[in-house]
Amino acid sequence: MTRFLLGLLLICCSLFARAQEPQSAGLFFAVSLPDQSGKPVALADYRGKPLIVNFWARWCVPCRDEIPELREVAKQYGAKGLTVLGIGLEDNVPNVQDFIKAYEMDYPLLFAQSQGIELMKTLGNNKAGLPFTVFIDRKGMIVGHKLGRLSRSQLDAAAGALLQ
Repeated sequence: MTRFLLGLLLICCSLFARAQEPQSAGLFFAVSLPDQSGKPVALADYRGKPLIVNFWARWCVPCRDEIPELREVAKQYGAKGLTVLGIGLEDNVPNVQDFIKAYEMDYPLLFAQSQGIELMKTLGNNKAGLPFTVFIDRKGMIVGHKLGRLSRSQLDAAAGALLQ
């Protein structure tokens, strides 16, 4: 049990190592992005909720690999208040519908279109690589981010930390 807890602590620390001090996600919450139907959604609607925000694209193989884990984390922790929010870097939302169905992406999805790269940069992704995931606490602070694929254990550790 002690080894398990130590391992969980190490995973959690490695996830949040990049964000030395929490930073405000104010610029994130100032943006509106279209949903699957093209209707604009204000990201401010998510303020006050613990968030795992995952930037993805259809052509990104590591993005495809982590979608099942994101879907399961959304199901497992959603009732406890955690929101997994997917932001697709896609220009043509109608063309992505088959992809969304095939990967059973049933958590909230928005589409950054031309705003995606700049939005990721404001959140700490200066390389503009994918996948990119940001962890935002209830206070609207960015408590961590990760460029690259996340494992299920990393997502569980992040969810647990965000829900404390």
